[in-house]
Amino acid sequence: MYFTAAISVFLVLLMIGVECVLLLSAVNAVSHFKENAVVTAMLSGNVDSVGIAQVDSQLHAWPYFSKIEFTSRQQALEQHIDELGEDPTELLGFNPLFDSYDLHPTAEYSTPEGMEEIAEKLEELPQVDRVMYQKDLVQQIERNINKASVVLMLVAIVLLLIAMLLIVNTIRLQIYSKRFLINTMTLVGATGWHIKAPFVGKNVLMGLIAGLCALLVLGLSVLYLRDHMDIILFPLNAENILIISGVVLGCGLMLTLLASLIATGRYIRMSTDTMYEI
Repeated sequence: MYFTAAISVFLVLLMIGVECVLLLSAVNAVSHFKENAVVTAMLSGNVDSVGIAQVDSQLHAWPYFSKIEFTSRQQALEQHIDELGEDPTELLGFNPLFDSYDLHPTAEYSTPEGMEEIAEKLEELPQVDRVMYQKDLVQQIERNINKASVVLMLVAIVLLLIAMLLIVNTIRLQIYSKRFLINTMTLVGATGWHIKAPFVGKNVLMGLIAGLCALLVLGLSVLYLRDHMDIILFPLNAENILIISGVVLGCGLMLTLLASLIATGRYIRMSTDTMYEI
């Protein structure tokens, strides 16, 4: 019975760990998607190398961007020729393109409000002629992300509640098989804590071992996906590892502790005659 309960708790904690992995993967995907947004700052045609250096220094001093890419007039001309196969200088006699910056905001500023703030700051620079970004697309992306986040959180909460109920019922069934032993200990004068302590300690240890096994399986699975299938679900940094470990081990310890206390307390309070009725 104890081994069966341990397997059940392990599977439930593994499901909780998978939920954490999926949530962190979703957060990482949203962050990566947001940081791929681009704000283009076109410089004035009369800006020289000194002015470009001033703009570059200012942009790197701001906390808004995760990546800054500069494209000179000559580079823009070469890209235009490669893509369209025609040289505008042959027709116009001069290069009509301008120096520009492609600016990738951080996930924090990849919102309609953040992009608007960035555009206003860029327009204040005298070297900048105009600022361009897809405002409608940014707003639509923000709305879709908010809707998806709400749905994902609701699903995660429902699954977590199901997992909690499964662990609690598993522990209750395991202690149910010992209800007559608990009743006998009560009849011979054992105190409530002396009766509860062995069950609580045994089940909490089971929750710890099941949680560690679940983390081992999760870790091996994530590493396999990364090393053999080139699938990076989320950054394997200390913060993310601590989040998953804390949630899985915390659920394993707390749920087995509470379930043991509640179930044992129930049978301690029951009379001998009632034991035969359940």
